[in-house]
Amino acid sequence: VDYSIKGDKLGKRSTKIEFHFNETQTYTHTHIHTYTHAYIHTYTYIYTYTYIQTTHTHKNTYIHRHTNTHTHMHIYIEAYIQTYTYIYTYTYIHTYIHTYIHTYIYTYIHTYMHIYMHAYIHTYTPTYIHTYIHTHIHTHIHIYAYIHTYTYPLEDEFWA
Repeated sequence: VDYSIKGDKLGKRSTKIEFHFNETQTYTHTHIHTYTHAYIHTYTYIYTYTYIQTTHTHKNTYIHRHTNTHTHMHIYIEAYIQTYTYIYTYTYIHTYIHTYIHTYIYTYIHTYMHIYMHAYIHTYTPTYIHTYIHTHIHTHIHIYAYIHTYTYPLEDEFWA
């Protein structure tokens, strides 16, 4: 505050008092930015099982010279393929007179693949071959997204 007292040049008793106030303005800004985090995890599991069994082979000779040959074979092949993918993203919290909260987006992708192959080979006179192949593919995709929560106070309420 400035105080000044002035008189005129003629020496009169009039006195002038002036008050000068320096205007001060204060501005406050708050910005909170925490972090941005992205985590990607991929897990792959591959399991293969192979089983081969060969049973007996026998030969019998009878009096009348009859020959019998028997061969038995089993082949089992199983393959399991599983893939898990996790994507997790947490963004930020921003405060600027208002509050803006953007929480997270979560994505879960699960792929399951099962391949089952069974080959059965049986040779007997006459020859008989049987093959059985079964394939099963299952895919599951789940996406969950929670976008944001937003609050903003009115100007009248904020400056009241």
